[in-house]
Amino acid sequence: MAGEQVNVNEFQELAREALPKMHYDFYAGGAEDQHTLKENVEAFRRITVQPRILVDVSRIDLSTSVLGHNISSPIMIAPTALHKLAHPEGEVATARAAAACKTIMILSFTSSCTMEEVSYSCNAVRFFQLYVYKRRDIAAVLVQRAEKNGYKALVLTADRPKLGRKEADIRNKMVAPRLKTLEGLLSVDPAFGNGSNLEAYSKEIMDASLSWKDIEWLRSITSMPILIKGILTREDAIKAAEVGVAGIIVSNHGGRQLDYTPATITVLEEVVHAVGGKVPVLFDGGVRRGTDVFKALALGAQAVLIGRPVIYGLAAKGEYGVRRVIQMLKDELELTMALSGCPSVKDITRSHVRTEHERLPSML
Repeated sequence: MAGEQVNVNEFQELAREALPKMHYDFYAGGAEDQHTLKENVEAFRRITVQPRILVDVSRIDLSTSVLGHNISSPIMIAPTALHKLAHPEGEVATARAAAACKTIMILSFTSSCTMEEVSYSCNAVRFFQLYVYKRRDIAAVLVQRAEKNGYKALVLTADRPKLGRKEADIRNKMVAPRLKTLEGLLSVDPAFGNGSNLEAYSKEIMDASLSWKDIEWLRSITSMPILIKGILTREDAIKAAEVGVAGIIVSNHGGRQLDYTPATITVLEEVVHAVGGKVPVLFDGGVRRGTDVFKALALGAQAVLIGRPVIYGLAAKGEYGVRRVIQMLKDELELTMALSGCPSVKDITRSHVRTEHERLPSML
């Protein structure tokens, strides 16, 4: 693709060209029929923006705060696995890009750099994503390490008691490299079998018994605020607020776990209403445009997380690619806000968007 990229989607094509098929499929793929994967992106297209005119938008302020940390825009970096498969510098390059863009990166539990390497690489606010293993003492050690290395919050990913079925990984016989995070804590060389070793790896170590009562245990071992990632229903949102988490991330794991779950943008508002402002709600899934960010904010999200676009930027152009992806989304968001009559993030309201359900009655 000649010349400079003009939107985030163009980085996906560059990543496809840059990466071995097995690694590209690992990042790009979703569960089973990939229905949810596609819907996460498509559902945004069914929401329209309702602009206000003749508002003074000569100055646009994108800045916001998440859990008291100021960031330059409501665009954060989602936890995604194994960045070294995309680029030799891995998560260190991503962390530097996040710092340069003055935003928060959530370091994946399945990172290919250690949390220490990432923490020494640059000075920035970072959160740590946690999966809880069958051996709870390992989770406790990781939480202590994250705290010691200056991570500011824990993001408990709760939608993966078992690994979703990604058929491309099985077909490609995708082999997971050893996890740097677990070096010296766990020696797991799962049986390879015929397909991907990811499934064997996951089965061996993931704790499928994790439940709501364990949030209390997690809170007892750390002073970091805990966010729960993977909430899609009103019921779970209410429960999360009841058990005292510091925030909720509406997410279907990028369509990688259970197929035919709803697109996250279609359930965001339900979750926001359920928590009634008690805790902040962050949004994850399908963000590819500044207009997508705007729509998520209008429906009640405090900020959005971007996953695959970061990986595509990293695969295509390293740290610079990640910075470009974030900057493009920021530029598009700024333009959307100006053209919609919103000088600051807090000016974006529910009346600035119309969802599919609201459009239907007006067409009848």
